[in-house]
Amino acid sequence: MYDWSSEEEEPDGRARPIQVLIVKDDHSFELDEAALTRILLAEEVRDREVVAISVAGAFRKGKSFLMDFMLRYMYNLASDNWLGDAEEPLTGFSWRGGSERETTGIQIWSEVFLVDKPDGSKVAVLLMDTQGTFDSQSTLRDSATVFALSTMISSMQVYNISQNVQEDDLQHLQLFTEYGRLAMEETFLKPFQSMIFLVRDWSFPYEFSYGQDGGMKFLEKRLKVRENQHEELQNVRKHIHSCFTNISCFLMPHPGLKVATNPHFDGRLREIDPEFIDHLRVLVPWLLSPCNLDVKEINGSNITCRGLLEYFKAYIKIYQGEELPHPKSMLQATAEANNLAAVAAAKDLYNKKMEEVSGGDRPFLAPSELQARHSQIREEALAVFRNVKKMGGEEFSRRYLQQLEVELDELFVQYIKHNDSKNIFHAARTPATLFVVIFVMYVAAGVTGFVGVDVIASVCNMILGLALITLCTWAYIRYSGEYRELGAVIDQIAGALILRTCLCVSHGHKPMD
Repeated sequence: MYDWSSEEEEPDGRARPIQVLIVKDDHSFELDEAALTRILLAEEVRDREVVAISVAGAFRKGKSFLMDFMLRYMYNLASDNWLGDAEEPLTGFSWRGGSERETTGIQIWSEVFLVDKPDGSKVAVLLMDTQGTFDSQSTLRDSATVFALSTMISSMQVYNISQNVQEDDLQHLQLFTEYGRLAMEETFLKPFQSMIFLVRDWSFPYEFSYGQDGGMKFLEKRLKVRENQHEELQNVRKHIHSCFTNISCFLMPHPGLKVATNPHFDGRLREIDPEFIDHLRVLVPWLLSPCNLDVKEINGSNITCRGLLEYFKAYIKIYQGEELPHPKSMLQATAEANNLAAVAAAKDLYNKKMEEVSGGDRPFLAPSELQARHSQIREEALAVFRNVKKMGGEEFSRRYLQQLEVELDELFVQYIKHNDSKNIFHAARTPATLFVVIFVMYVAAGVTGFVGVDVIASVCNMILGLALITLCTWAYIRYSGEYRELGAVIDQIAGALILRTCLCVSHGHKPMD
């Protein structure tokens, strides 16, 4: 098997897998634009319409193994014996047995194949291998991004599944395709083209036979929307149907114990179960024969290799940014919903009890009493949050508890304002302050004018006039409801005057030392 990194030169000019999407150690993504440009802008292919074929699915399920048989077919398209000699090792994309991941990111075969279609057109065929989902070194966002990107770029996506199409396989497909559709800003049209469910190691040929016919019957049953299904199960199936123009399925037998258990297996046909080889002879031409190739389309237009390069660059920029929400595991999403529900229940209790204390039809309450009742009800609300059984553990819930404490204090500020508005003296504070200013200035102007201090008398008259205008303005604002910001400023000034006066009075009454 070949095992060349994308940084090395191609040995002897041979084609090889090129790493074009790199998942870095900090879980960010980097596109090798130079390598991708060399492949897609090669003179003989850049203006050809492109067929992009990708294989995706869980890690260590034989995706690269399958891709290498696809390579054999493309290199021997005109031959009936495209599988080659029984003693020939399998080469191409790097693969091996074992439990650890082999492919990372997205790899593209460096040679783009030119194929004549039955209608006389010549298309460029691009083969992509993807990192397996849900390995021990990748986050859910890593898996979702690689799967979504490969689905967005490809015209034919092979979803490689082991043994059966389980409900979690469908839910993961829903999550990953929605992540891609969100990036493409496609919410109404079917954004993707062909999805092929490839079920490996199928163990029930007596129910649904191996191959396409059995696969289509099996998939039709699995994706059927029934009235008696739970709404969640219906939504998953409707979503998958809404995302892809064509959906098909192929059931494959197990390749044999030598393939699964021999650490030195190198892909020689003599070590593979004959039944697997028989169906491999059907599967690969079914995917890659010229009459079955789907040209990549975006918004109804066929895309060339040159155009695919631009879309690749545009899509990766979306995933490199922070515009998209990060997909979450089922546990994390459930824990968040669980904690948010507990926050909502606690706030609901607080609001209900505070309304009984200081609601719309309740009379004015002394500020000290309101503070005491708030403290008591706040503790009751926090107790409600703490007593709800929550997923995620104590550490996960702590930030929601802190969020609840902040929100309860913010609600209390609103109740203070609402309570103050019921205080008749509070409501009359601003006009009373302005009346006092007017009266004091009137008296001061009269006295200073009488004793002949005309400058001070003029200043007092000016302040009196300003206070009178301010009082009229405040009255208009309260009557009409307009210019409320200005009314708030007048209230603040009046409050500051009262506070300053009270401070002066209190300082004046302090006992002498």
